Amino acid sequence: MGSTSTTSSALVHHFRLTTRNLDSPTKRPHAVNFCSSWREAGLRYAVTQRRSKGLGRLSALDDSSDDSPTESTPGAGSAVEDRPPAVSFEQEDRASPVYEFLYPRKEELPDDKEMTIFDHLEELRERIFVSVLAVGAAILGCFAFSKDLIVFLEAPVKTQGVRFLQLAPGEFFFTTLKVSGYCGLLLGSPVILYEIIAFVLPGLTKAERRFLGPIVFGSSLLFYAGLAFSYWVLTPAALNFFVNYAEGVVESLWSIDQYFEFVLVLMFSTGLSFQVPVIQLLLGQVGVVSGDQMLSIWRYVVVGAVVAAAVVTPSTDPVTQMLLATPLLGLYLGGAWMVKLTGR
Repeated sequence: MGSTSTTSSALVHHFRLTTRNLDSPTKRPHAVNFCSSWREAGLRYAVTQRRSKGLGRLSALDDSSDDSPTESTPGAGSAVEDRPPAVSFEQEDRASPVYEFLYPRKEELPDDKEMTIFDHLEELRERIFVSVLAVGAAILGCFAFSKDLIVFLEAPVKTQGVRFLQLAPGEFFFTTLKVSGYCGLLLGSPVILYEIIAFVLPGLTKAERRFLGPIVFGSSLLFYAGLAFSYWVLTPAALNFFVNYAEGVVESLWSIDQYFEFVLVLMFSTGLSFQVPVIQLLLGQVGVVSGDQMLSIWRYVVVGAVVAAAVVTPSTDPVTQMLLATPLLGLYLGGAWMVKLTGR
């Protein structure tokens, strides 16, 4: 009975404390003005939502103690109103360059149109079919002049007394097919590039289209420059090293198939490795890395260029590796400065 009467008296005392002076005209404005502005109401809603999602402790809009509701805190309303509005995490993510690249706004897509997945697959099938036809026609045309192409590719070592042999039946025939395939792919690459651009063009924004022309032109120019550098610099240097090393000991009688495999792989790998500035420009425009960050890791780039040259070149001699690593390093530094000059 003693504990029951004590609990009842405590409840009555608490009820009196929380309900006294509610009719007083001096206390009512404090109770009414607690959420007098829309900003306070928005902040209280944001705080409630963040607490319910478990985003951490936020010190905002704590109510006064129930024991003394009649004591108003001066300037409480103005202090709450001066607090900045809460920024949603979705707005913070949209401000990032990667988010803008993956999810562009609709007004930035001038040729945007609704297509189903089957429509995309049908368009892709048609463009692949056109590319295959173009490459096939180029291969047939190169096969008609395959002997002239072989004589042209034999020129880097022809003056050093190297002779080529056919070590198996049909080896020369399959070598002509291989040379025709590489040359046909090279001649058909503009059609492939056009079909790729036409397929992805509706999904590009206006800002990305401004860089499309320079990137395509620069990529093509660098690829053909890599082929020319490999034919006139890398291939003669590598083959001269092997010929001079074997001079006076063995006679240079090379397999025609292995020679062309060496030359073609070296030329195409060099052309692909010359695409480093294009990749840098794309990463800079997307916002993944800046020009200053690219320049700050030049020590690692030196080591990476040597390792890449060792992997790309089919030969194991240090001369060819250094001859390829030097332009790779120069292209990387040039691409980093180009990204920096564009303001990225």
